[in-house]
Amino acid sequence: MTQTTADSGSQMPWWLILLEGIFAVIIGISLLSQPAMTVSIIVQILGIYWLAGGILAIVSIFFNRQRWGLKLLTGIVGIIAGLLVILHPLVSTILVPTLLVSLIAIGGLVIGIIDIVRAIKGAGLGTAVLGILSFILGLLILLNPIYATFASAIVVGLVAIGGGVIAIIMAFRLR
Repeated sequence: MTQTTADSGSQMPWWLILLEGIFAVIIGISLLSQPAMTVSIIVQILGIYWLAGGILAIVSIFFNRQRWGLKLLTGIVGIIAGLLVILHPLVSTILVPTLLVSLIAIGGLVIGIIDIVRAIKGAGLGTAVLGILSFILGLLILLNPIYATFASAIVVGLVAIGGGVIAIIMAFRLR
């Protein structure tokens, strides 16, 4: 017997939501108790995903030739990235999350500058304050990406536990 969730409109069995919640709580606890090991495992899974995605992108060219150049490029990059992550797990565990955090920091800098410019053009004091905070936070993250990576593992762990608990509660409500 399946229940539909009211917000998504899709049919999803309650026990699947329960499993999702349990896995989220386990990953969250792992990120809080063993962040380095958990991040390493997640990065390795990401490497396998990139490798498989790259292979499938190239194989898809034989079935649908539309945008074959983009598919080929995506496939090659995916295969190379996946192999690099899988063959160099220690470096990847440090490099991949740090790169992602650095990209987030750059986004914070850009958003901060845009908000400051918007504030100068009349968007208001609130926009200026948020722009300055975004710029400062982006700068701090960019100057300390290793610490920011560790902190983000803790934040993601807390969010995973919270989301997992909510999913578990919702699963039992659906049941």
